[in-house]
Amino acid sequence: MDDAASIDDQPTSALPQAELDQLTDQLIEKLKTVFDPEIPVDIYELGLIYKVDVSDNRDVLVEMTLTAPGCPVAGDMPGWVQEAIEQIPDVGKVTVELVFDPPWDPSRMSDEAKLQLNMF
Repeated sequence: MDDAASIDDQPTSALPQAELDQLTDQLIEKLKTVFDPEIPVDIYELGLIYKVDVSDNRDVLVEMTLTAPGCPVAGDMPGWVQEAIEQIPDVGKVTVELVFDPPWDPSRMSDEAKLQLNMF
């Protein structure tokens, strides 16, 4: 059998799985401290976080959106997210990018957020 055929082609992290799991929990915890000032629900439960990537050197890239492109805190919220994540010990560079594709809609909200907003 060819050895190359048995190699897993999936990218793997240089971070041990336990460390990656702990960092994931810390990231979620910090994301849940950031709120849209117009809605009493954190941005994580609102479904505003589209993607979080952690590099092997613990740099963090967050892709997030807003409930509407004209949101009054559009210029501020990415900074709030960056500041929250930077509080995690040993995290590297934090980059937060606003994306609007796909557009946010209420279906992205968690059940917890819908319950808080009486949307059931």
